[in-house]
Amino acid sequence: MTASLVPGFALGFSLILAIGAQNAFVLRQGLRGEHLLPVCLTCALSDAVLIAAGVAGFGALAAAVPWFEPAMRYGGAVFLVWYGARSLLQARRGGAALTVGGAAAGRLAPTLATVLAFTWLNPHVYLDTVVLIGSISAQYPDRLAFGAGAVLASFVFFFGLGYGARLLAPVFARPRAWQVLDAGIGLVMWAIALKLLLM
Repeated sequence: MTASLVPGFALGFSLILAIGAQNAFVLRQGLRGEHLLPVCLTCALSDAVLIAAGVAGFGALAAAVPWFEPAMRYGGAVFLVWYGARSLLQARRGGAALTVGGAAAGRLAPTLATVLAFTWLNPHVYLDTVVLIGSISAQYPDRLAFGAGAVLASFVFFFGLGYGARLLAPVFARPRAWQVLDAGIGLVMWAIALKLLLM
């Protein structure tokens, strides 16, 4: 079991480690201390569902539907352009609304809708979880353990990122730091959207 669990964990962690829209959003929620448990849990459980689908062999089914990948790609690009513009506008405005703990927490439903969009409208998540992890798991004697390792990596990563972000709270006590973070997030969102459109 360990011979399959550890490689699954390593692969899952390495795939999720890259800076992306979802990770940037979780980092921001962690810095603000808003809805951390539901946000981290939503990200990790979404990954778990997709990894389970891949390990169960649904990667081939997804690849057989030709309209699925472009629909997810263009839908994801539109969402990222919108969210990037929103982040850049927040960076331009600056002010007290961006101080850590200084503003009232946003409502839970829109926050979860945003994190679900970052997860399920990102075509790369399907390639990483369903296709890549699903196909590599077939090379291991215990596919279930391999998938469990990848799922464990998602839980460790998202909860570590969300709750570990608090260590950076003193830096983000300054509104200027929030402006820089929002500007960076906006540019990352637009860069990912451009990459999706040029695929």
